[in-house]
Amino acid sequence: MSQSPQPPETAAALSSTVPAKARIFDRQLLRRRRDRAAAGFDDHGFLIAEIAERLLDRLDDITHRFPLALDLGCRIGSLAELRGGRGGIETLLQADLSPTMLQLARRNGPAVILDEEWLPFKPGALDLIMSNLNLHWVNDLPGALLQIRDALKPDGLFLGAMFGGRTLQELRDCLMRAELAETGGISPRVSPFAEVADAAALMQRAGFALPVVDSETVTVTYGDFMKLLGDLRGMGEANLVVDRLRRPTRRSVLAHAAALYAQDHTNSDGRLVATFQILFLTGWAPHQSQQQPLRPGSGKTNLRDFLDAPRQ
Repeated sequence: MSQSPQPPETAAALSSTVPAKARIFDRQLLRRRRDRAAAGFDDHGFLIAEIAERLLDRLDDITHRFPLALDLGCRIGSLAELRGGRGGIETLLQADLSPTMLQLARRNGPAVILDEEWLPFKPGALDLIMSNLNLHWVNDLPGALLQIRDALKPDGLFLGAMFGGRTLQELRDCLMRAELAETGGISPRVSPFAEVADAAALMQRAGFALPVVDSETVTVTYGDFMKLLGDLRGMGEANLVVDRLRRPTRRSVLAHAAALYAQDHTNSDGRLVATFQILFLTGWAPHQSQQQPLRPGSGKTNLRDFLDAPRQ
């Protein structure tokens, strides 16, 4: 089931077909940054591995078996390395935008290059789709979720994790204040992320049955401001906003931001605190065996029977 990667130009061409007005993120740059990050990813990808483990823990709580599964946005293959026999997965197809990441992921199983905005699967092809901290870089998230649902067999499962709105709130605050003080203006520095309510609405809009979105917070501490920035670059998670500043950030801005961070966002041990909010998305492709909501007005129990209130 292994497939040779498309040339990088193919993935870039797919991304470039998204209308300019809908392009929030530069996905060609995302591919290049992941290509560069691949060789040293093990030194910086601890957060990806941690959330992969949490996704798989959630799969442990589900009694269904999923023979054919997809890891959408696999990077170097953390989910495949950690999955063991969970979920009854017999074949895990790994997919990513970066051909260099996929060369490393292949050590854990079959892999294919694709763009999350243009899934090539037939309707009802897959039992399970997992996505680990990847969909926050998709320009058309409603469309991507719809394609994910369509690619699932009836009663197939989507289990995803993506960054939420409070992610890197400390870094966003310090960079904004520092740039304003040093240059008199601000530019997009940290990507916009979805809120829980937004993600829940999108899951419903995409037609998932029994959709659930919940949130967890992961706090990482650093002894040095530049180490935080280095980890973000090493994971390929630096700023990809199309309207980002296109020239190197002034040293004075970084120095000012580092001072603000140390002043306002340290713990009792004097270490810098970085917050990552993780949204976990769970939804099923509709199937007649699933629980269905009752028809309005079909209830036979009066709530007043359980309350200390007179009937009127």
